[in-house]
Amino acid sequence: MAKDGILSAEMVSEGMVHQERLVNRLQHMYRSLSLSGHNLSDVSVLSNYVHLQKLILPHNQIKDLSCVSHMPCLVILDASHNEISTFFDFEPPKKLKEVNFSYNLLTEMKSLFAYESLSKLILDYNSISEITGLEQCYRLTHLSLAHNKISRISGLDGLPLTYLCLRGNQLQKIDGLENVKSLQVLDLSLNRVTCLTGLQSLQLLCSINLEKNQISEIHECKHIHNLLLLRDLNLLENPLQEQPNYRLAVIFLLQHLTMLDQEVVTAEEKVTSVNKYDPPMDLVAARDHMTNLVYQLMQPQVLFDSTLPSVDSPYPLLVLTGPQGCGKRELVHRLCQEFCDYFCYGVSHATREPYSGEENGIDYHFINEEDFQNMIRMGKFIQTMQYKGHRFGLSRDTIEGAAREGLACCVHMELEGALSLKKSCFKPRFILVIPSQEEIYISHLKSRGLYTPAQIDAAVSRIDLYIRTNERHPGFFDNVVPCGNERKRFVTEEFYHNLPTPWRDIWILLMDFMIMIVKVGGTLASFLCSQTVCYYNVLQTRVQVKQQIDEITSLKSIHYTFSLITACIRETQLPNICVYLST
Repeated sequence: MAKDGILSAEMVSEGMVHQERLVNRLQHMYRSLSLSGHNLSDVSVLSNYVHLQKLILPHNQIKDLSCVSHMPCLVILDASHNEISTFFDFEPPKKLKEVNFSYNLLTEMKSLFAYESLSKLILDYNSISEITGLEQCYRLTHLSLAHNKISRISGLDGLPLTYLCLRGNQLQKIDGLENVKSLQVLDLSLNRVTCLTGLQSLQLLCSINLEKNQISEIHECKHIHNLLLLRDLNLLENPLQEQPNYRLAVIFLLQHLTMLDQEVVTAEEKVTSVNKYDPPMDLVAARDHMTNLVYQLMQPQVLFDSTLPSVDSPYPLLVLTGPQGCGKRELVHRLCQEFCDYFCYGVSHATREPYSGEENGIDYHFINEEDFQNMIRMGKFIQTMQYKGHRFGLSRDTIEGAAREGLACCVHMELEGALSLKKSCFKPRFILVIPSQEEIYISHLKSRGLYTPAQIDAAVSRIDLYIRTNERHPGFFDNVVPCGNERKRFVTEEFYHNLPTPWRDIWILLMDFMIMIVKVGGTLASFLCSQTVCYYNVLQTRVQVKQQIDEITSLKSIHYTFSLITACIRETQLPNICVYLST
């Protein structure tokens, strides 16, 4: 221990860690001095040791470090656990890189523009309330201000910091870090932070410590969802930990994590989180099918009208699928109107509210969530799906109603529903209706006045989903119908009613025979398909059409049985009809 707290030359010699002789061998050059816990208060004697590069003086009672002004070679200075109250009260050594002033009496920071080599600064356990004076520290990469009185992050713009510790301060929000682009490790534990906004732009962050804060909502993790290098996140002792499935929810939102709350994130946890919060569509379809099948088996077993004598000729079921608003429902209605002797529109159930112009029992059976769940438990559904927060389902009664009338059932649904229906006992034929021109599709959605911009963007984004499904699963869709211009895509009621009365019968007759014409094939089918697209062509070729009708009127009496319809579907002829109706 120093006598009266004054450092002597003898103590300096004892504390020297490394020394070298100068060239003339008459003097020693002291490079490193460590005098920890010697009760020192006066170290002015160190002014004579100009070659010191490392000075370690923790756990003393030092108040004045002006001696450092005489150490131009000093690189590392540790004066922690002392009584220093003046910030950097010495002339700056040009080579000074690391400074530790933790556990002192500092209350404010001053400009360090002259400390051009400073790369590491530790100011923990002081009484500093504001971060200032670091604007010119262009080499500062490590800054620690733990356990001070800082209530707002400031003064760090443009600094090359890779490590920042503000643990145990008075922060309530994260701001002032937007321009600290190089930050990799951030410690904000023991504060009062309630949200994670302000971290979105820190793309190099790999570790965040937010232990013992006031974060209460799991969705706050969305603010750091795009930080792809983030591997370690600590949210211990935050209110959000009390929420059910907290860990799985955070892992789902941040799939790149390897450590959460100081515990390793396993591959099993990542898979479980995805299956819980965003399961693959195949998995969802399998769950829906399993649920519906179990409830069906709990009901009395009967022989259904849709059960045909041979497994080789299943009940004909035609499904049109495609993005929202692509025209698949209108096309199904058109098919069922034009071929009403062969097709019946299958009305699905939905829990959403009707759009303008929709009718209950015609477009959908609109029911509430409770009734929908009751129908599931009663085994009523063949297929169910959830889309945009609403539930949709195709009931067994819908299919049986069509089969009872001797008609094939024609329905429309999204891809999720098609995946579920594909797992049922039925063997539907699937036709993909896909927009061929995105601009026209967007214009069509806007013109309907039913969707918000966000809903339109979501619908457009699903075009790629359907295209990828078609590419990755060849044969999933039996045919693809591109849809583009609205006028060309649908044969409208207005067109039909504008026809002269005699020609309406001709049009209906042509449509009635289209299934058989396509099945027979040949020049006749090609001729009719090319000559009856619009009213203008019909008028121009009335003589030719009349001649062809005379040739096939004998087919009028043909009875279309289930076997014929099934044959048409199995030979992929009905998709050709859809192509015809969509041109």
